[in-house]
Amino acid sequence: MGLIARVRKEWFIIGIVLVITCAKLAPSVGVKGGPLRPEITITYVAVSVIFFNSGLSLKTEELASALMHVKLHFFVQTFTLVFFPIAIWLLLKVLALTAINEWLLRGLQTVACMPPPVSSAVILTKAVGGNEAAAIFNSAFGSFLVSLITET
Repeated sequence: MGLIARVRKEWFIIGIVLVITCAKLAPSVGVKGGPLRPEITITYVAVSVIFFNSGLSLKTEELASALMHVKLHFFVQTFTLVFFPIAIWLLLKVLALTAINEWLLRGLQTVACMPPPVSSAVILTKAVGGNEAAAIFNSAFGSFLVSLITET
């Protein structure tokens, strides 16, 4: 596979690396109140565009079919909200024995207990040709479950 073909295939990952590099070089562009206004553009515009674009590409039959995969949804929710946090908790117990900063470990613990962002789940699932309807449902439902748990 040639370089151009590889770049076309891996465009999304390359884009992520480029955006992270740009953010490292000029962090003031993306801060709250900065030129990009992430509190508006990300929260409302980007997420809406991602959902709208995904919704346009979904067939009603696909969405209905995806909702019927109860075992799949149960597995994804269990893996995301039970197995993964327990696995990270065990890893953190081992890492706590090292000289790693305590706040870094607490941050990792917090992130491990959160569902993946809906927009990322949709984009990455679409990029690999997965079941986009199931990704939307599981990610949105996981976010809903976590919001119920954390709001009480």
